[in-house]
Amino acid sequence: MDNIKLEPTKRSPGIDFDFSAGKFAISGESYPEDVNKFYGPLIQQLKEYLNGCEGAEIQFQFDLVYFNSTTAKIVMGIFETLDEAAEAGNAVTIQWCFAADDSNMEELGEEFSEDLEHAKFVMVPKE
Repeated sequence: MDNIKLEPTKRSPGIDFDFSAGKFAISGESYPEDVNKFYGPLIQQLKEYLNGCEGAEIQFQFDLVYFNSTTAKIVMGIFETLDEAAEAGNAVTIQWCFAADDSNMEELGEEFSEDLEHAKFVMVPKE
């Protein structure tokens, strides 16, 4: 599976999906005009990758500065997919990065983490 690297734009985040290393990152701002068009192919490839994993170490970093409500639904879906991969026996770590002075992003990370049962969740405050 080919790795995916997309540079951020004004409305869409940077994407770095390194399937060979099991490392994934979404960073920047996310409010694309068509959320499903932007994220749909990415999520499809992520799911295909995760379905083929057995006992893999997977790291997913969310480093979002801002995102809209439709992106929040996508993020929740990614969390569910990652939690399912952890339940299937993979070592999944999710990092939620946020500016140390951004209580909104900190609270969003805490809320997202509450639904996880199997994946490891790490809050990463940044100065």
